Amino acid sequence: MIQEKLPESCMDSIIGKKHVFSAVMRVESGDGSFAWSGARGEMNPKSRYFIASVTKLYVTAVIMSLVEENKLRLDDKINKYIPQDYLEKLHVFKGVDYSNTITIMHLISNTSGIPDYFFYKEPGKPRAADSLFSGNDEAWGFDKMINAVKNMKPKFPPDYKNKVHYSDTNYRLLGKIIEIVTEKNTAEAFKERIFDVLDLRNTYMYSDPNDDSPAVLYYKGTCVCVPNYMASIGSEGGIVSTADEVMIFTKAFFSGQFFPKEKIEALKKWRMLLPPPGLFYFGIGLEKMPTPRIMMPIKPIREIVGFWGQTSSFAWYNSDTDLYFTGTANQCNGAGHYAVSRAIFKLIQAML
Repeated sequence: MIQEKLPESCMDSIIGKKHVFSAVMRVESGDGSFAWSGARGEMNPKSRYFIASVTKLYVTAVIMSLVEENKLRLDDKINKYIPQDYLEKLHVFKGVDYSNTITIMHLISNTSGIPDYFFYKEPGKPRAADSLFSGNDEAWGFDKMINAVKNMKPKFPPDYKNKVHYSDTNYRLLGKIIEIVTEKNTAEAFKERIFDVLDLRNTYMYSDPNDDSPAVLYYKGTCVCVPNYMASIGSEGGIVSTADEVMIFTKAFFSGQFFPKEKIEALKKWRMLLPPPGLFYFGIGLEKMPTPRIMMPIKPIREIVGFWGQTSSFAWYNSDTDLYFTGTANQCNGAGHYAVSRAIFKLIQAML
């Protein structure tokens, strides 16, 4: 049983982590018998924030709903939807062009081998991520991103052995497919299929660089103000929301509101994203947080599934306790992820 003071102490531990200047968390049980919200620093429980790559869980909801409507299949090749101009020489590995063999499944499971434009390191050039974290705010529209990726070396052929490579490029391509299939831009498609359906009044695709309502982001001790970039990335990580409304979406996702609940198990085809000990596992449009047995020898946690965002935003579900967790620590360097994961472990163990 979660004691009243435990969530508060967990929030104190998150904000106490070096370079974490703001944080918000919401915790709810599946049946609604337990619900708690808290915030520290520059945020309050109702604050808007960039959910970053948690956006990708919303992409999964839309893609899987389109599958249910027979508007696409996961094994469809993406050249069925995306114009050839974009695909030409997109994935050339050791002299072989795999561009027209890539499927939607390869994209949503991060097994395409397509490089991640955001963290790709070219000799003599800064990574896009490093440039942004240093304060160089620039838009990365779809055309610019695709043209950059065509000059990058793929990681491996599509669906090669058991390899997985997290790539924001994959999700930008999925966003383009959503636009083509729905005949709406991503902002409109997400609003129609998720935001309006769930009556989310403070959730939207960020598109106006003059919108300063989301909470401030940090990289280490430096404020990162990149509105032009955030307004350009759409399905990669462009949603703004609140902990309350991400909670509404997360519970709807895992309860089967967008596609049959029983199909969630099929998404859990885990591949370790990095060599041991790894940061997390990736399935089909779904992530799993590592739960090291050495840290929880008496009450092991079976699984925590959902999604992380680069900004330490999160949406997680633990079936052992039927607890959901949403929020952010607005820190891009990993400190927020570490602090949040430890807080979540404590709260789950209190219920085991």
